Amino acid sequence: MKFRSDLGAVRGSIAPVVTPFTEDGSVDHASLRSLIRFQLESGSHGISLGGSTGEPAAQTAAERIAAMRTAAGEIADRVPFLPGTGSHKLDETLEITEAARALGADAALVITPYYARPTQEGLYQWYATVAREFPDLPLVIYNVPSRTAVDIAPETVRRLFTDFENIVGIKETTKDFEHFSRVLHLCGRSLLVWSGIELLCLPLLALGGAGFVSAVANLAPGAVARMYELWEEGAFDAARDLHYRLHPLVDLLFTETNPAPAKWVLHQQGRIASPRVRPPLAPLTPAGTARVRTLLAEGGDLTRQLREATP
Repeated sequence: MKFRSDLGAVRGSIAPVVTPFTEDGSVDHASLRSLIRFQLESGSHGISLGGSTGEPAAQTAAERIAAMRTAAGEIADRVPFLPGTGSHKLDETLEITEAARALGADAALVITPYYARPTQEGLYQWYATVAREFPDLPLVIYNVPSRTAVDIAPETVRRLFTDFENIVGIKETTKDFEHFSRVLHLCGRSLLVWSGIELLCLPLLALGGAGFVSAVANLAPGAVARMYELWEEGAFDAARDLHYRLHPLVDLLFTETNPAPAKWVLHQQGRIASPRVRPPLAPLTPAGTARVRTLLAEGGDLTRQLREATP
């Protein structure tokens, strides 16, 4: 809650950590605490949990809330905490968002409702309902059309941003870079915009973005955070060097469906007890494992902590 009233500080690399599971399939809270410590030690500027990388659709509301409680306790207001609280069901979204508010989250990341493919008016009413329910909690729209089959239009974002003071930002996980620009053009730079597309993280900063929520921060948190810092320092060439050096790890993440590759690497590194993902996701195939090993050999130097990650 420390940053809830100081959203100007919620910038940079907000790491969307995986949700680790034990071999029997339950949420592994010990590994989750370890992952968050790793992120804090590596210099990540904030923590998110429960976005797509966290497999929220494969968990119950109670499991998601328990994981948020673990994360909030480990973060302890040292950096901003932006948990994902959305679902395809409104009652579940409200339940998880209320829990995030009570746990002291600095903002809630609310995904567009998936599967139903609502109209723009439906999306407006959805977010309006959440905003009215939690007027004291900053809300961040989470736009990820590749997973939800719906794309919130820039005009709808402007309408929500204009109508509700607690709708403060958007995480754009779309490869349509024009979408980023049109959202910022319509809403102005007081809207906080984060990139969820790894190779658009650095370019977004040139448009006035607030930072990124990049899954590659699971593997190279220090490098991802440092890329933002270098840009802010005006060291543009050094920031670009890190951007390009991260390419192999970005490709690694999506060898097969995220977060299976990331979990495999984190398990190999001893950071989580098991690489398990929940159905309908599956463990890495032998071909996928071979490809991950190759890419890790190319970019694995960046998986070290911040002090070792600068070019």
